Amino acid sequence: MASSTTKLNVTSRSADGSRAARRLRRSGRVPGIVYGGGAEPIGIEVDARELRHALAGAGAVLDLSVDGGKATPVVLKDAQRDPLRGDTSHVDLLRVRLDEKIRSVVPLELLGTDDAPGVKQGGVLEQITRELEVEALPTAIPESISHDVSEMDIGDTVTLSALAAPEGVTLLGDLDESVLATLSPPKLQTEVEEEIESETEVVGEEGEETPEAGGAEASSGEE
Repeated sequence: MASSTTKLNVTSRSADGSRAARRLRRSGRVPGIVYGGGAEPIGIEVDARELRHALAGAGAVLDLSVDGGKATPVVLKDAQRDPLRGDTSHVDLLRVRLDEKIRSVVPLELLGTDDAPGVKQGGVLEQITRELEVEALPTAIPESISHDVSEMDIGDTVTLSALAAPEGVTLLGDLDESVLATLSPPKLQTEVEEEIESETEVVGEEGEETPEAGGAEASSGEE
């Protein structure tokens, strides 16, 4: 849980546009924006290392100080990353109240994947959902939510309804329709079954033509 806050000092910025943003990144700083909380949006820039340290814990609440002013609690709403290097290239920070619930997205971790009976039998366990939308107080947003799948057999499907949410956290979405993971038969077995079905269909189609052909020959003989 994000039970404590981390201080982050940033500088306001008025320059906008891709050129100004590139200059900031080359100097080791990250551009961003702070919004929400009934106040006007503010453009900011922050040291890349300080930002990385502050965001080390997913879901962390930050005590944000702009230009040395009074700190305001914020959470990371969105972060853009460089597709090649993976460095943070832009951040969106949302002002929050610590006594009001917010919505956030947290990672889903599956535990015991190698211990599942279906996996040991050669089945393929696929994680369909990797992030969960939750609602909670800013300080109660978990870094991640885990679920034990060590009892899954081939053919099993795990939905959101099977997930136990941490105290104070509400899972958002369709509990019965949102699929978290599936355990399918071995790929080779699936391919063999598909081939058998395909051959059965072909034989059935050929069998349907035989009576027609026989009927035609019978008519010819009668004439």
